[in-house]
Amino acid sequence: IGRTLIPRYFSTVFEGGVTDLYYILKHSKESYHNSSITVDCDQCTMVTQHGKPMFTKVCTEGRLILEFTFDDLMRIKTWHFTIRQYRELVPRSILAMHAQDPQVLEQLSKNITRMGLTNFTLNYLRLCVILEPMQELMSRHKTYNLSPRDCLKTCLFQKWQRMVAPPAEPTRQPTTKRRKRKNSTSSTSNSSAGNNANSTSSKKKSAAANLSLSSQ
Repeated sequence: IGRTLIPRYFSTVFEGGVTDLYYILKHSKESYHNSSITVDCDQCTMVTQHGKPMFTKVCTEGRLILEFTFDDLMRIKTWHFTIRQYRELVPRSILAMHAQDPQVLEQLSKNITRMGLTNFTLNYLRLCVILEPMQELMSRHKTYNLSPRDCLKTCLFQKWQRMVAPPAEPTRQPTTKRRKRKNSTSSTSNSSAGNNANSTSSKKKSAAANLSLSSQ
């Protein structure tokens, strides 16, 4: 889940009956990129203490990958937790209290989570499957005040441009500019040293290509 959906994720954890929550990270690795820091922990345990429907400690094991923004605030950009296994631990004292009541014992033997997550959290994560891809549409609607249909059209058009443009358009458009510049530099290069003119024209070519890309 992305940054905007993370706070609500934690509130659903506590709404589902969790009183305490903490993470145990073993042998975590940090990697630095230009604008982000990634923490990757293959041995992560999420420990949750449940107060309802009964007193239970749940240990959920998996791999946690967090991506932070590389600034003063160090906000989490993406939260990725892959669950491998989980255990639900009920105190022995509670079992001893209800040893004579088979109905309570049967209830205690049932799992209160699914893979270490409550129904509240699971329902929210089902929503996130829809909400996460829509973040771009929502931010576009917020900034440009477009209708939802127009937001979708512009987003799809831009994605299509990104897919089509790099191989086709940037190479075609600068070629027309390059040809013009080649002619102008070739007349000067014939009169002056050829090698120097070629090197300057190649610099101009790359500059022209960059300019046209940024303007697109």
